[in-house]
Amino acid sequence: MKMTRTVFVFSIIFLMLFFPAIVPAKGWDDGTKPGWGDGEKAKHGWITSKIKHMTLEEKIGQLFIIHMYGQTPEDPNYEAKNLQMNRGAKNFKEAIEKYHLGGVIYFNWTDNIGMPLDAEQVQDLSNGLQEIATDQRMPIPLFVSTDQEGGIVQRVTSPGTVFPGNMALGATRSTDKAANAAGIMGDELYSLGINMNFAPVADVNMNPANPVIGVRSFSEDPDLVSDMTVAQVQAYQDKKLIPSAKHFPGHGDTAVDSHYGLPIINHDLETLYNVDLKPFQAAIEAGIEAIMTAHIVVPALDDSGLPATLSKPILTDLLREEMDFDGLIITDSLGMSGANVVPEDRVAVEAFKAGNDILLNPPNVEVAYRSMVEAVTSGEISERRVDESVYRILKAKMEKGLFGDPFVDEDAIDNIGSEEHLQEAMNIANESITLVKNSGGLLPLQQDQALFVAGPSAGAPVSLTVELQNKGFEASSFSTSTSPTATEIEEAARLSESADVIIAPTYRANTNGAQERLVKALMDTGKPVIAIAMNNPYDVMAFPEVNAYVATYGNKDVSVQALARILAGEINPQGKLPVTIPGLYNYGHSLSY
Repeated sequence: MKMTRTVFVFSIIFLMLFFPAIVPAKGWDDGTKPGWGDGEKAKHGWITSKIKHMTLEEKIGQLFIIHMYGQTPEDPNYEAKNLQMNRGAKNFKEAIEKYHLGGVIYFNWTDNIGMPLDAEQVQDLSNGLQEIATDQRMPIPLFVSTDQEGGIVQRVTSPGTVFPGNMALGATRSTDKAANAAGIMGDELYSLGINMNFAPVADVNMNPANPVIGVRSFSEDPDLVSDMTVAQVQAYQDKKLIPSAKHFPGHGDTAVDSHYGLPIINHDLETLYNVDLKPFQAAIEAGIEAIMTAHIVVPALDDSGLPATLSKPILTDLLREEMDFDGLIITDSLGMSGANVVPEDRVAVEAFKAGNDILLNPPNVEVAYRSMVEAVTSGEISERRVDESVYRILKAKMEKGLFGDPFVDEDAIDNIGSEEHLQEAMNIANESITLVKNSGGLLPLQQDQALFVAGPSAGAPVSLTVELQNKGFEASSFSTSTSPTATEIEEAARLSESADVIIAPTYRANTNGAQERLVKALMDTGKPVIAIAMNNPYDVMAFPEVNAYVATYGNKDVSVQALARILAGEINPQGKLPVTIPGLYNYGHSLSY
């Protein structure tokens, strides 16, 4: 790797010496801005020079971040899969060489990142991809990206540090905790060679039925969301990552998942500016480098019926001009249903024309890439417009030091899942658990009580039971499907007969009638029931008469362990509701022992 680094740095020096800066008369590259020092002038000149010597195909390639299947740059085990799934190439190496890619995105389901994490494999993949990218005719390092929000969306898992998630952070009310979580996630991502993270989530969750955001949001309070978004942006930046606030202009009030449909946000302008847009404006003022778009229709901002990802009024007129954002605008995945409201060969083109700089994850790479090349050669998109986006992309890569050294040292992974990191995740979980209802002082549990834990497997009933058993409680469990069948509900009620207290972990029960029936059947036994929301805190809306209710905001092990401590009375509940539970509990509600 040392030899590769030496060659790469030499090539950069060569380009700087022998490619003179090109400064056209006006436009995005109109020389220098007022107040620029010599350093900024040199940077500007170097970037414009590099753009001048790039082919159109190389420029178009920089606009794309795509996924590929495989654990290595030339993994032979995934060649057929990549071709079958319209990746346009049989492996990473071929895709970089063929499309001159600007970046890649890692997922678990593409086997780029395993579960459990194999840190050495991921780091080798990242370094290998950068070696290929910087060995091209025009050596440009890659954005290596992923989604590491914490909670239910995190690609790097155990033995890495797993965090409870954003709404759990919101329940702590601590921007320091939010920054600590982002700093640790950023540190571990960077050690794997990942330099761009599609986080934090800046959406303000206001809809209890929201199927796609929910606990991924910090809160319903735009001020708290803004403060925590800024804290995480700065923490990621401190770790040399490029964060990307999402999902602009705000995905917090929808009952439709844009992965599978096209949500419509019917907020008026006052609500949009005072609520939805507020965290994004705060992130911009804090210097965020990238913002991800949402596949949502917002009639008050654009009455064309197009999603924000394809909307020039929303991305160019509002975000770029009115909100004064000059960083990278990145689409959400172009493979999602919400983006595919135009023909397949028009999605990337229309997204770029709307104002996006980076086209993320097109479902058919060849179609998307060729459609962009043809749009420029036909004159539909000017090459000057392409240059504007390429400039922003190269500038971001330069400012993060990727042109200096895009590789990561082998020993960097030694910090992953360190005792210090794991302890901070546990501290956050301990402080987030919220006791919402506790009739008759049912909690904390008593050691002489026989416990029965029953709920959908997504609610982690088995894991919770094991944690309680390890604390000396007599406990048994029963797992059901996500939507319990009548037979499962009947069996759960029967098995509860010998219990003194029933614990019912639920998972989005406020929108799942079968889970509601399960909890009510357990309540009908006449035994005291403690309901535990293992995801969204709104579940109690389905069974408000339950004896006790606790919100955990997540089902990861770190949250289950903290929950067990709370139930056992080892620690006092500290979390405060970061949302309103309509008709029942106000924002900020909390109880303690």
